[in-house]
Amino acid sequence: MKQTNISVFIPHYGCTHICSFCNQKTISGHSEPVTEKELEGILEGQLENLKDSGTKAQIAFFGGSFTAIDRDYMIRLLTVAKRYTDAYPEQYDGIRCSTRPDCIDEEILGILKSYGMTAIELGAQSMNDEVLTANRRGHTAQDVRRASRLIKQSGFELGLQMMTGLYKDTEQYCIDTAKEFIALHCDTVRIYPTVILKNTELGRLHESGAYDSFTFEQTTRLCAKLLDMFNKAGVAVIRMGLHASRDVEQEMVGGVYHPALREIAESILYLEKMNAVCEDGGKYVFYTDKRNISKIIGQGGANRNALSQRGISFKIKEEKGTDFRAERIG
Repeated sequence: MKQTNISVFIPHYGCTHICSFCNQKTISGHSEPVTEKELEGILEGQLENLKDSGTKAQIAFFGGSFTAIDRDYMIRLLTVAKRYTDAYPEQYDGIRCSTRPDCIDEEILGILKSYGMTAIELGAQSMNDEVLTANRRGHTAQDVRRASRLIKQSGFELGLQMMTGLYKDTEQYCIDTAKEFIALHCDTVRIYPTVILKNTELGRLHESGAYDSFTFEQTTRLCAKLLDMFNKAGVAVIRMGLHASRDVEQEMVGGVYHPALREIAESILYLEKMNAVCEDGGKYVFYTDKRNISKIIGQGGANRNALSQRGISFKIKEEKGTDFRAERIG
Protein backbone atom coordinates (compact mmCIF):
# COMPACT_ATOMS: atom_id res chain seq x y z
CA MET A 1 0.00 0.00 0.00
CA LYS A 2 1.43 3.36 -1.05
CA GLN A 3 1.59 6.13 1.56
CA THR A 4 1.54 9.90 1.10
CA ASN A 5 0.73 13.15 2.88
CA ILE A 6 -2.02 15.58 2.01
CA SER A 7 -0.24 18.76 3.07
CA VAL A 8 -2.27 21.62 4.52
CA PHE A 9 -0.19 24.77 4.93
CA ILE A 10 -0.66 27.29 7.72
CA PRO A 11 2.35 29.53 6.90
CA HIS A 12 3.91 31.28 9.91
CA TYR A 13 0.55 31.21 11.69
CA GLY A 14 1.24 30.44 15.34
CA CYS A 15 4.95 31.22 15.14
CA THR A 16 6.08 33.44 18.00
CA HIS A 17 9.48 34.24 16.46
CA ILE A 18 10.79 35.31 13.08
CA CYS A 19 13.83 33.10 12.66
CA SER A 20 16.90 34.22 10.75
CA PHE A 21 16.14 32.01 7.76
CA CYS A 22 12.38 32.33 7.59
CA ASN A 23 10.27 33.48 4.68
CA GLN A 24 7.33 31.08 4.90
CA LYS A 25 5.50 32.52 1.89
CA THR A 26 8.47 31.67 -0.31
CA ILE A 27 9.13 28.26 1.29
CA SER A 28 5.54 27.01 1.32
CA GLY A 29 4.14 28.97 -1.62
CA HIS A 30 1.25 30.08 0.61
CA SER A 31 0.61 33.28 2.54
CA GLU A 32 -2.84 32.78 4.12
CA PRO A 33 -3.92 30.07 6.58
CA VAL A 34 -6.42 27.53 5.30
CA THR A 35 -10.08 27.79 6.28
CA GLU A 36 -12.26 24.88 7.39
CA LYS A 37 -14.17 25.04 4.13
CA GLU A 38 -10.94 24.98 2.13
CA LEU A 39 -9.71 22.02 4.17
CA GLU A 40 -12.92 20.12 3.46
CA GLY A 41 -12.48 20.90 -0.23
CA ILE A 42 -8.90 19.63 -0.21
CA LEU A 43 -9.77 16.36 1.54
CA GLU A 44 -12.93 15.77 -0.48
CA GLY A 45 -11.08 16.50 -3.69
CA GLN A 46 -8.38 13.91 -2.95
CA LEU A 47 -10.73 11.07 -2.02
CA GLU A 48 -11.27 9.62 -5.50
CA ASN A 49 -7.57 9.86 -6.36
CA LEU A 50 -6.66 7.96 -3.19
CA LYS A 51 -9.30 5.31 -3.86
CA ASP A 52 -8.30 4.84 -7.49
CA SER A 53 -4.57 4.59 -6.74
CA GLY A 54 -4.94 2.45 -3.62
CA THR A 55 -3.01 5.04 -1.62
CA LYS A 56 -3.35 5.87 2.06
CA ALA A 57 -2.69 9.44 3.20
CA GLN A 58 -1.99 11.30 6.38
CA ILE A 59 -3.52 14.75 6.74
CA ALA A 60 -0.49 16.93 7.45
CA PHE A 61 -0.64 20.42 8.95
CA PHE A 62 2.65 22.03 7.92
CA GLY A 63 4.18 25.47 7.48
CA GLY A 64 3.61 27.06 10.88
CA SER A 65 3.58 26.04 14.53
CA PHE A 66 0.34 24.08 14.65
CA THR A 67 0.12 23.77 18.42
CA ALA A 68 0.65 27.51 18.89
CA ILE A 69 -2.15 28.73 16.65
CA ASP A 70 -5.42 30.00 18.10
CA ARG A 71 -6.81 27.08 20.08
CA ASP A 72 -10.33 27.38 18.69
CA TYR A 73 -9.03 27.51 15.12
CA MET A 74 -6.78 24.50 15.73
CA ILE A 75 -9.67 22.45 17.10
CA ARG A 76 -11.89 23.40 14.16
CA LEU A 77 -9.24 22.13 11.75
CA LEU A 78 -8.74 18.96 13.78
CA THR A 79 -12.50 18.38 13.84
CA VAL A 80 -12.60 18.41 10.04
CA ALA A 81 -9.54 16.16 9.80
CA LYS A 82 -10.95 13.65 12.30
CA ARG A 83 -14.24 13.55 10.44
CA TYR A 84 -12.38 12.33 7.35
CA THR A 85 -10.10 9.85 9.15
CA ASP A 86 -13.17 8.38 10.87
CA ALA A 87 -15.29 8.25 7.71
CA TYR A 88 -12.58 7.11 5.27
CA PRO A 89 -9.99 5.07 7.22
CA GLU A 90 -8.88 3.26 4.05
CA GLN A 91 -7.90 6.59 2.48
CA TYR A 92 -7.01 8.80 5.47
CA ASP A 93 -5.13 6.79 8.07
CA GLY A 94 -3.62 9.49 10.26
CA ILE A 95 -3.03 13.14 11.08
CA ARG A 96 0.37 14.77 11.56
CA CYS A 97 1.60 18.29 12.28
CA SER A 98 4.77 20.32 12.60
CA THR A 99 5.37 22.67 15.49
CA ARG A 100 7.98 24.30 17.71
CA PRO A 101 9.60 22.37 20.58
CA ASP A 102 8.56 25.04 23.10
CA CYS A 103 4.90 24.73 22.06
CA ILE A 104 4.42 21.20 23.39
CA ASP A 105 3.03 20.27 26.79
CA GLU A 106 0.88 17.53 28.29
CA GLU A 107 -2.34 19.51 27.83
CA ILE A 108 -1.84 20.10 24.12
CA LEU A 109 -0.79 16.49 23.58
CA GLY A 110 -4.02 15.36 25.24
CA ILE A 111 -6.03 17.51 22.84
CA LEU A 112 -4.14 16.22 19.81
CA LYS A 113 -4.60 12.63 20.94
CA SER A 114 -8.36 13.09 21.36
CA TYR A 115 -8.66 14.24 17.73
CA GLY A 116 -6.65 11.35 16.32
CA MET A 117 -3.26 12.98 15.77
CA THR A 118 -0.72 10.24 15.05
CA ALA A 119 2.61 11.98 14.39
CA ILE A 120 4.23 15.21 15.56
CA GLU A 121 7.27 16.78 13.92
CA LEU A 122 9.41 19.27 15.83
CA GLY A 123 11.35 21.98 14.05
CA ALA A 124 14.47 21.51 16.16
CA GLN A 125 16.90 22.74 13.44
CA SER A 126 19.96 22.28 15.69
CA MET A 127 20.88 20.86 19.07
CA ASN A 128 23.54 23.52 19.60
CA ASP A 129 22.35 26.43 21.72
CA GLU A 130 24.82 28.88 20.16
CA VAL A 131 23.39 28.12 16.72
CA LEU A 132 19.80 28.33 17.99
CA THR A 133 20.42 31.73 19.61
CA ALA A 134 22.31 33.12 16.61
CA ASN A 135 19.39 32.20 14.35
CA ARG A 136 16.71 33.65 16.64
CA ARG A 137 14.95 30.36 17.23
CA GLY A 138 13.66 31.37 20.66
CA HIS A 139 14.04 27.89 22.15
CA THR A 140 16.88 25.75 23.48
CA ALA A 141 18.16 22.25 22.83
CA GLN A 142 16.70 21.28 26.19
CA ASP A 143 13.26 22.30 24.92
CA VAL A 144 13.72 19.79 22.09
CA ARG A 145 14.70 17.04 24.52
CA ARG A 146 11.77 17.74 26.82
CA ALA A 147 9.19 17.94 24.02
CA SER A 148 10.56 14.81 22.32
CA ARG A 149 10.26 12.76 25.48
CA LEU A 150 6.70 13.96 26.09
CA ILE A 151 5.69 13.11 22.53
CA LYS A 152 7.16 9.61 22.74
CA GLN A 153 5.68 8.99 26.18
CA SER A 154 2.26 10.00 24.86
CA GLY A 155 2.41 7.40 22.10
CA PHE A 156 2.89 9.65 19.07
CA GLU A 157 5.31 9.08 16.21
CA LEU A 158 8.14 11.57 16.70
CA GLY A 159 9.64 13.45 13.77
CA LEU A 160 12.59 15.83 14.10
CA GLN A 161 13.69 18.40 11.55
CA MET A 162 17.25 19.70 11.27
CA MET A 163 18.98 22.32 9.15
CA THR A 164 22.59 22.37 8.03
CA GLY A 165 24.75 25.41 7.36
CA LEU A 166 22.93 27.91 9.55
CA TYR A 167 24.62 31.06 10.86
CA LYS A 168 27.38 29.99 13.32
CA ASP A 169 26.88 26.34 12.35
CA THR A 170 29.67 23.81 11.74
CA GLU A 171 29.70 20.35 10.21
CA GLN A 172 30.54 18.88 13.62
CA TYR A 173 27.56 20.64 15.19
CA CYS A 174 25.35 19.00 12.55
CA ILE A 175 26.79 15.56 13.26
CA ASP A 176 26.28 16.14 16.99
CA THR A 177 22.67 17.14 16.29
CA ALA A 178 22.11 13.89 14.41
CA LYS A 179 23.59 11.92 17.31
CA GLU A 180 21.20 13.64 19.72
CA PHE A 181 18.23 12.98 17.44
CA ILE A 182 19.11 9.29 17.40
CA ALA A 183 19.46 9.27 21.19
CA LEU A 184 15.95 10.77 21.45
CA HIS A 185 14.59 7.74 19.55
CA CYS A 186 12.89 9.76 16.84
CA ASP A 187 11.01 7.80 14.20
CA THR A 188 11.56 10.15 11.26
CA VAL A 189 13.89 12.98 10.28
CA ARG A 190 13.87 15.75 7.70
CA ILE A 191 17.20 17.32 6.70
CA TYR A 192 17.10 20.81 5.23
CA PRO A 193 20.32 22.45 4.04
CA THR A 194 20.00 26.18 4.58
CA VAL A 195 18.68 28.19 1.66
CA ILE A 196 19.43 31.89 2.09
CA LEU A 197 16.38 33.86 0.99
CA LYS A 198 15.78 37.53 0.24
CA ASN A 199 14.08 39.55 2.97
CA THR A 200 15.42 37.41 5.81
CA GLU A 201 18.05 38.05 8.47
CA LEU A 202 20.32 35.48 6.83
CA GLY A 203 19.84 37.30 3.55
CA ARG A 204 21.01 40.53 5.14
CA LEU A 205 23.99 38.84 6.82
CA HIS A 206 24.92 37.22 3.52
CA GLU A 207 24.68 40.52 1.65
CA SER A 208 26.94 42.23 4.22
CA GLY A 209 29.55 39.49 3.90
CA ALA A 210 29.15 38.41 7.53
CA TYR A 211 27.78 34.96 6.68
CA ASP A 212 27.75 32.31 4.02
CA SER A 213 26.39 28.79 4.25
CA PHE A 214 28.23 25.55 3.52
CA THR A 215 29.36 24.96 -0.05
CA PHE A 216 27.51 22.53 -2.31
CA GLU A 217 30.26 19.92 -1.95
CA GLN A 218 30.35 20.33 1.85
CA THR A 219 26.59 19.98 2.00
CA THR A 220 26.30 16.89 -0.17
CA ARG A 221 29.06 15.07 1.71
CA LEU A 222 27.60 16.09 5.06
CA CYS A 223 24.11 15.01 4.02
CA ALA A 224 25.53 11.65 2.92
CA LYS A 225 27.14 11.25 6.35
CA LEU A 226 23.91 12.18 8.13
CA LEU A 227 21.88 9.85 5.92
CA ASP A 228 24.25 6.99 6.71
CA MET A 229 24.00 7.70 10.45
CA PHE A 230 20.21 7.72 10.43
CA ASN A 231 19.97 4.65 8.19
CA LYS A 232 22.20 2.65 10.54
CA ALA A 233 20.11 3.79 13.52
CA GLY A 234 16.84 2.77 11.86
CA VAL A 235 15.55 6.34 11.60
CA ALA A 236 13.63 7.07 8.39
CA VAL A 237 14.88 10.16 6.53
CA ILE A 238 11.60 11.24 4.95
CA ARG A 239 12.88 14.43 3.30
CA MET A 240 16.21 15.94 2.31
CA GLY A 241 16.15 19.48 0.97
CA LEU A 242 13.28 21.83 0.21
CA HIS A 243 10.67 20.76 -2.33
CA ALA A 244 11.22 21.97 -5.88
CA SER A 245 9.76 25.47 -6.09
CA ARG A 246 10.02 28.35 -8.54
CA ASP A 247 9.53 30.77 -5.63
CA VAL A 248 12.57 29.40 -3.81
CA GLU A 249 14.68 29.50 -6.98
CA GLN A 250 13.70 33.12 -7.60
CA GLU A 251 14.17 34.31 -4.01
CA MET A 252 17.34 32.48 -2.96
CA VAL A 253 20.59 34.44 -2.76
CA GLY A 254 22.82 31.72 -1.32
CA GLY A 255 22.96 28.35 0.38
CA VAL A 256 22.24 24.98 -1.20
CA TYR A 257 19.14 24.00 -3.13
CA HIS A 258 18.99 21.07 -5.54
CA PRO A 259 15.91 19.02 -6.49
CA ALA A 260 17.99 15.81 -6.56
CA LEU A 261 19.93 16.44 -3.35
CA ARG A 262 19.01 13.12 -1.76
CA GLU A 263 20.01 11.12 -4.83
CA ILE A 264 23.38 12.89 -4.85
CA ALA A 265 23.89 12.04 -1.16
CA GLU A 266 22.94 8.41 -1.79
CA SER A 267 25.32 8.29 -4.77
CA ILE A 268 28.15 9.38 -2.48
CA LEU A 269 27.36 6.48 -0.14
CA TYR A 270 27.35 4.02 -3.05
CA LEU A 271 30.72 5.35 -4.20
CA GLU A 272 32.08 4.69 -0.71
CA LYS A 273 30.80 1.10 -0.91
CA MET A 274 32.35 0.61 -4.34
CA ASN A 275 35.69 2.07 -3.29
CA ALA A 276 35.72 -0.24 -0.27
CA VAL A 277 35.28 -3.48 -2.24
CA CYS A 278 36.98 -2.72 -5.57
CA GLU A 279 40.67 -3.17 -6.30
CA ASP A 280 42.56 -0.86 -8.64
CA GLY A 281 42.35 -1.92 -12.28
CA GLY A 282 39.55 -4.40 -11.71
CA LYS A 283 36.49 -5.13 -13.82
CA TYR A 284 33.26 -5.66 -11.90
CA VAL A 285 29.59 -6.45 -12.11
CA PHE A 286 27.46 -4.57 -9.59
CA TYR A 287 24.13 -6.14 -8.71
CA THR A 288 21.40 -3.88 -7.40
CA ASP A 289 17.68 -3.21 -7.40
CA LYS A 290 16.43 -1.19 -10.38
CA ARG A 291 15.72 1.87 -8.21
CA ASN A 292 19.41 2.16 -7.27
CA ILE A 293 20.99 2.05 -10.73
CA SER A 294 21.16 5.82 -11.29
CA LYS A 295 22.62 6.29 -7.79
CA ILE A 296 25.41 3.81 -8.48
CA ILE A 297 26.28 5.55 -11.75
CA GLY A 298 26.10 8.96 -10.06
CA GLN A 299 24.88 12.33 -11.27
CA GLY A 300 26.31 12.88 -14.74
CA GLY A 301 28.25 9.62 -14.41
CA ALA A 302 30.22 11.00 -11.44
CA ASN A 303 30.78 7.62 -9.77
CA ARG A 304 31.80 5.91 -13.00
CA ASN A 305 34.28 8.73 -13.61
CA ALA A 306 35.63 8.51 -10.06
CA LEU A 307 36.23 4.76 -10.31
CA SER A 308 37.85 5.14 -13.72
CA GLN A 309 40.55 7.23 -12.01
CA ARG A 310 41.52 3.97 -10.27
CA GLY A 311 41.33 2.00 -13.51
CA ILE A 312 38.10 0.35 -12.43
CA SER A 313 35.32 -0.42 -14.90
CA PHE A 314 31.93 -1.91 -14.18
CA LYS A 315 28.57 -2.88 -15.57
CA ILE A 316 25.32 -3.12 -13.65
CA LYS A 317 22.87 -5.99 -13.50
CA GLU A 318 19.44 -5.61 -12.02
CA GLU A 319 18.74 -7.86 -9.03
CA LYS A 320 15.40 -7.24 -7.38
CA GLY A 321 15.60 -6.43 -3.68
CA THR A 322 19.40 -6.14 -3.61
CA ASP A 323 20.98 -2.95 -2.31
CA PHE A 324 24.51 -3.54 -3.57
CA ARG A 325 26.63 -6.58 -4.39
CA ALA A 326 29.91 -6.66 -6.32
CA GLU A 327 31.48 -9.48 -8.35
CA ARG A 328 34.92 -9.20 -9.91
CA ILE A 329 35.09 -10.48 -13.49
CA GLY A 330 38.54 -9.34 -14.51
